[in-house]
Amino acid sequence: MNPQPAEFIVATRAAIAQAGQLLVQYSFSIIGAFVLLMLGWIASRYLHRWALRGMQQIHGFDVTLAHFLSNIIRYAILIMVLIAVLGQFGVQTASILAALGAAGLAIGLALQGTLQNIAAGIMLLVLRPFRVGESIETKDVAGTVQEIGLFATELRTGDGLYQLAPNSTLWNTPVKNYSRLPTRRFDIAVILPLDSDVRMAEGVLQNIASRDRRVKSDPEPATSISEITNETVKLSLSLWLDTTDFGAASRDLSKAVKMSFDKVRDSAGDASAIPPREMEAAAQRH
Repeated sequence: MNPQPAEFIVATRAAIAQAGQLLVQYSFSIIGAFVLLMLGWIASRYLHRWALRGMQQIHGFDVTLAHFLSNIIRYAILIMVLIAVLGQFGVQTASILAALGAAGLAIGLALQGTLQNIAAGIMLLVLRPFRVGESIETKDVAGTVQEIGLFATELRTGDGLYQLAPNSTLWNTPVKNYSRLPTRRFDIAVILPLDSDVRMAEGVLQNIASRDRRVKSDPEPATSISEITNETVKLSLSLWLDTTDFGAASRDLSKAVKMSFDKVRDSAGDASAIPPREMEAAAQRH
């Protein structure tokens, strides 16, 4: 049975009236939600820039960490604004927060290893046990740091290979940093026959150290007997070098020690029988 025109008109008017009531009822909520979204968007961008600029002005603060933390601030503000907008329309925000918490827990459990690397990356960037360009060594990796990321650290090994190390492996193990401190100690050991004149050998080592301008005078080079066996004696020279000179200086000093003792041996035949003056003269001639 088809509805009468009068009934249709009445139903239409009732629907229009109800829509008008709903519009009036939710118009302020819609306007408020729109204004809240705009203010939240502007505030998030402003606070993002302010936080990024502030962290970049901190001396030594890593740029990667600054961008990461500023983005966290921005998205946290946007999420809070979105929840507030939903609350304008009567949505139970407590259930939304509970759902977000459950989702975050599930994601955290699924990405446990990845989040561990992120947490380790943040700690590495904040505490700075090593920086880009420094040479480090752990039980698993060794090389020069090329880049420190939030997930992994890139290194270049001594033989020119690329190495990628997860941040968690670098954070959870002791790290040797060969570049951090300004000076390093270098030890040269020489094994001599047991009947050698140790004082003469010490003179040769001390002479080599004194002739190299890269050797630090404070603390001054020191010699000591580090080991004695039935047939040999190990004589060690300890000296300090600038970290920047360590590689080249250690190679040059090792070569100088070898050549000096070879020259003394060739000129005297038996180093243990050479008088002190002849030993020192031979070293100086070299």
